[in-house]
Order: sequence, then structure tokens, then C-alpha cells
Amino acid sequence: MKLVAVSAGLSTPSSTRLLADRLTESARDELATQGHDVETEAVELRELAVAVANNLVTGFPPPPLAAAIDSVTGAGGLIVVTPVFTASYSGLFKSFFDLIDPDALTGKPVLIAATGGTARHSLVLEHALRPLFSYLRAAVVPTAVYAASEDWGSGGDEYTEGLPVRIRRAGGELAASMAARPAEAAPEDDVTALERQLSDLRFD
Repeated sequence: MKLVAVSAGLSTPSSTRLLADRLTESARDELATQGHDVETEAVELRELAVAVANNLVTGFPPPPLAAAIDSVTGAGGLIVVTPVFTASYSGLFKSFFDLIDPDALTGKPVLIAATGGTARHSLVLEHALRPLFSYLRAAVVPTAVYAASEDWGSGGDEYTEGLPVRIRRAGGELAASMAARPAEAAPEDDVTALERQLSDLRFD
């Protein structure tokens, strides 16, 4: 079972990557408690920015970008995290997912998340990210996670859930969706396909 986190943070260190790591840890731990072996991978879009731009112009992804796309489309579950720019996802984030085949994420469990300087931008999750992945026919989990600057290190209060609680709930929902999804059959190689065809023959 493979879990891939896509982070569109531009700085180093990045609160966007930190949130992606925390969500990955939460989902991985929940899957582990259910007895699942989990492979995790982080895709840092900052490192692929030039390749993404070139691919949009030429139509050909260089090997590192092609590998990242294969990881995303082949994952059993996705965590996607973007910083907020102009009340929406970043251009790099959108450009990367523009390169994904429109049918490649159909039914795939996805956890959406975002980071920003103020809580006023939290609705970006519902008016930008959720519609994007609904359009791609992904299975977006109910809980989306937004982390403003003041959320880090805050446990919340009696009226507001803190960031750690939201991370645990979202990770649990993603883990449940991944565990409930039927495993995809591995593609047959040429020899296996030939053996199956021969076994289907009837000699009367």
C-alpha cells in the first residue's frame, strides 16, 4: 500500500511540507495499527518547478517529473498540500495537476490541505481544492486541514479544535478510505498473459 504526499511549498524549511509530513505520519500510523504495510513518498513540487514549466511547453516530461507523475497516479492514497496565493492554490500546484491524466485519479482517496498566514483563507479548501479534485473524480475525504501561522503549537480551546486533532481525524479518514478500497490488480507481463490465454484454450 503506497501513500504519496504532494507538497507545493516554495521555501526551505516549509510549513507546507511540515503539514504534509504530519498528515502522512497520521495516516501511516493508522494504517499500521490496522495491520497494513505502508510505503510513503514525498513529492516536492519546488524541486520540479522548471520541469513542470518545460512540460507545459513541450509536452514531454523529463525523467524526474515523469517519475513523480507515476508515483501520484500509482499511489493507493494521496495527501496534497498547497500554500495559499491570492485566495487559491499556488500556480505550481495547479500546473502539476494539469499534467495528470484526467482519469488517473478516479476513485483514489485524497486528503486536501493548505497553509497560509491567516485563518481568513481557510475557505480555499472548499472553494478551490475540493472542486479541483472532485472534477478529477477523486474520493476526497470529508476532513480538510488548513494550518494558519497561529495554528502551529496551538492545541485549540473549548470552542475550536486544534491542529493536531484535525490532523489525526483527517489521517484516520484517509487511512479508512485506503483500507476499504479494493487492491488494484498488477498488470500482466507478456509471459503471464500468454500462460493465461493457453489455459483458457479448450482442446476437444
